[in-house]
Amino acid sequence: MEQKKRGAPQKIVVFQQNESGRGKIEGIKRFGGEHFQVEIFNIDQTFPPIIDDTGPFLPEEIDADLVLDFLKHPDLSHDLALICLKKGIPVVASGKKNKAEGVLAPPT
Repeated sequence: MEQKKRGAPQKIVVFQQNESGRGKIEGIKRFGGEHFQVEIFNIDQTFPPIIDDTGPFLPEEIDADLVLDFLKHPDLSHDLALICLKKGIPVVASGKKNKAEGVLAPPT
């Protein structure tokens, strides 16, 4: 991961389904001010219980210092964690049971 300039805002990419991260995003923007640059990646559709290929729904490249996972579907969350692991980007997936390496899953 590339070294940040001192004082540069932390880049947070939020992945959400149907505005599931809206409250947290509003809080980051309200209380974080200029310390954070927030990018939102929306996936607003209904999925079957199992997604064999999440590729069409997740970006191949993610440029972030931190990823927040508010995705509802476990297959999307799992594959997002794998993408971030390869790029060395930490993931916070609050309230989930994601056991992927590099994912912090604190209780909500």
